[in-house]
Amino acid sequence: MKIVVLDGQTLNPGDLSWDELRTLGDVTVYERTLGGDDETAGRAADASVVLTNKTKLPKSVLDRLPELQYIGVLATGYDVVDVEAATVRGVPVTNIPSYGTDSVAQMVFAHILRHCHHVAEHASAVSRGDWARQPDFCFWNSPLVELTGSTIGIIGFGRIGRKVGELATAFGMQVIAHDTNQANPPAWPGFRYEPVETLLREADVVSLNCPLTDANRGMINRKTLGFMKKSAFLVNCSRGALVEPTDLADALNEGSIAGAGLDVMPTEPPASDNPLLSARNCSITPHIAWATRSARSRLLNTAVANVKAFVAGHPQNVVNILTG
Repeated sequence: MKIVVLDGQTLNPGDLSWDELRTLGDVTVYERTLGGDDETAGRAADASVVLTNKTKLPKSVLDRLPELQYIGVLATGYDVVDVEAATVRGVPVTNIPSYGTDSVAQMVFAHILRHCHHVAEHASAVSRGDWARQPDFCFWNSPLVELTGSTIGIIGFGRIGRKVGELATAFGMQVIAHDTNQANPPAWPGFRYEPVETLLREADVVSLNCPLTDANRGMINRKTLGFMKKSAFLVNCSRGALVEPTDLADALNEGSIAGAGLDVMPTEPPASDNPLLSARNCSITPHIAWATRSARSRLLNTAVANVKAFVAGHPQNVVNILTG
């Protein structure tokens, strides 16, 4: 069985091993596949199993893969695959549903705490000698924010959203959430589900932790940003296209909200003229919330387990419904 990994570099830049996957077949790992549909189809042409992270597999490519029996997405989101076309072909598509929960929630709070204390900026100021020149025993260059007693609004209350909520309660924050599925609400004091508009109006911190859909694409825009408090902070460690970048940049530069912490952008990497790169009080990290070694190791182990389950005839973590 031939197995092709189309873009293995970000998952495994060299600190993990493909050896377990190699026990299942003839494995070819490409670091990146950036040449478009023709390159993708050429590399996967005789593969039974194709694994992809961000390399797209549209119908136009799938139609050119006669040996294809299985697609494994090396991520939780699977919008890079034309799932409908795969389903028509009878090809199962699997994902990795929960590998990065702790790491992503940790990054949400890394951005929140950066906004609260500006640790890196103050440490740089000390290194420049600013503290040594102060007449007082301490100084600060920006307002310092305490989280206890504030409200976090979490949009998307699945595994990651709930983990963010757990961390928030540990900081003494009140949690409100929005989700289409409101089953099993946590027993945290004051917790409640709210519509998006109410959540945006009440929250001191808004965290986006939902998958991207046609319904919520661009949900954070000029209108919805207008619901937020001027003192509110927005965090997006989910999908970049949930946010309209120009609208957010305008809100930040106008002081309509206090700041934003982003780990994702609509186009990655972003163009050099993206207005958020120079926006006021906007901290951007390069889509690394998922990328701790622990999370990547879990991802790879689950990806291999998914292929093993497929080979054994009982595929797991399948995102499409196959018949026959």
